[in-house]
Amino acid sequence: MSRVVVIGGHGKVALLAAPLLSEAGHEVISVIRNPEHEADVRDARAEPVVADVESASVDHMADLLRGADVVVWSAGAGGGSPERTYAVDRDAAIHSMEAARQAGVQRYVMVSYFGAGPDHGVPEDNSFFAYAEAKTAADEHLASTDLRWTILRPSGLTLDEPTGLVEFGADVEAGHVSRGNVARVIAAVVNAPDSTSGRVLAFNDGDRPISELVGG
Repeated sequence: MSRVVVIGGHGKVALLAAPLLSEAGHEVISVIRNPEHEADVRDARAEPVVADVESASVDHMADLLRGADVVVWSAGAGGGSPERTYAVDRDAAIHSMEAARQAGVQRYVMVSYFGAGPDHGVPEDNSFFAYAEAKTAADEHLASTDLRWTILRPSGLTLDEPTGLVEFGADVEAGHVSRGNVARVIAAVVNAPDSTSGRVLAFNDGDRPISELVGG
């Protein structure tokens, strides 16, 4: 059993991932900003911790993460101003990585997006540009650390029922994936640290079992 801290614990994906992690025997701590969401988190079989990661210092985040075995970053600004997007999706994410190292956490799972990277191709006048830049910077920083990291890059998210089946590979282009399948991939990655550490996993809904994605 691992102690898993999910940052952004009230997001749709996180609320689906928490019960899967709990069912696998893990202790799940979900960091949320709004105390009104505590009941939802408990219903998802996770223990809520209220903290605003956007304004939290590295030291404060390290206190939140101390004793954890795995950090899952599933937080995001959710659109809005570019300034807040950079503050959450880039700066706070990077702070959490440094906090994880400071707290002695070895494993870090980042939920990014399909297409992130220096060649993301989003023009500066596109409203998605700040998000693409922020996620790219966070991913690059994580890959430069000595954490046992995994970067997940799901395609456009849907509310379709999860199938447990995905599509992936070097020739696969961005498509769509259900939030439920993303949650299943998170749980599978947490359960398979040896085969997923140091890997970037981009995926859509498809016809191959998630076990093939995480199996290496």
